Amino acid sequence: MSLHPTLQPYADAWTHSIEAISELLQPLAEAEWNRRTPCPGWSVRDVVSHVIGLDCEMLGDPRPIHSLPRDLFHVTNEHQRYMEMQVDVRRHHTAPEMTSELEYVIIRRNRQLRNESRDPGTKVRGPLGSELTLGESMRRHAFDVWVHEQDLRTALGRPGNLDSPGALVARDVLLGELPRVVAEDAQAPRSSAIVFDVHGPVEFLRTIRVDIQGRGTLETAPALGPAATLTLDWETYVRLACGRVTPEAVSDRLKTEGDPELTAAILNNFKVTR
Repeated sequence: MSLHPTLQPYADAWTHSIEAISELLQPLAEAEWNRRTPCPGWSVRDVVSHVIGLDCEMLGDPRPIHSLPRDLFHVTNEHQRYMEMQVDVRRHHTAPEMTSELEYVIIRRNRQLRNESRDPGTKVRGPLGSELTLGESMRRHAFDVWVHEQDLRTALGRPGNLDSPGALVARDVLLGELPRVVAEDAQAPRSSAIVFDVHGPVEFLRTIRVDIQGRGTLETAPALGPAATLTLDWETYVRLACGRVTPEAVSDRLKTEGDPELTAAILNNFKVTR
């Protein structure tokens, strides 16, 4: 196996999620491909198109040459326009065309991963001409594909894999965003601590400490007398952080303690996906 050991968890997470997606799609009738998902503006077909497009870009395939319609209400910025291209170009594809393209992409990506010998620090192409390391690219990709697996499960009424390898990658990606959410976006008071108590298939207790300069750090040690505590289940945490629901829609699944203005500011800035 030539894949670098630090990349293996991301490859495993991607494999688990993409195979789960493929399995979910096999029994679908044509009409079910048009079901709405929690991903704004996207149907089951659109989410699968996006996943196919993500993997095509990981393979280095050229992007489609395609003009987007002007009336896509959910496309409001350049990043969304970039992502929508791979989706809109497949909007009229049939179920057999979608499943066969997905299977072919999975075969090609598995071959690519078997032959991947590059160092995790190698620079690779990212969205909108950005550049990032191979390790970060594979990490973000494993996260994206797991989140979209969850979108499909919600749309199709087939819950599961909330504790899969992809879920653990998602936990780490989302926790990595918390210091910015709390300290910069929500403007938590300096020299304060905010506790997140998450239960369910993936459990964790984390503290964000904001120092005197206003910088946030993630800690595993519990805080005594925190400015705020947010308690919620793992699925709700993911759906909030990925912009699938509003805080108001899941208020019955959230428990907040401490400064109400601070907890409201944190929840209003909780979405970290674009």
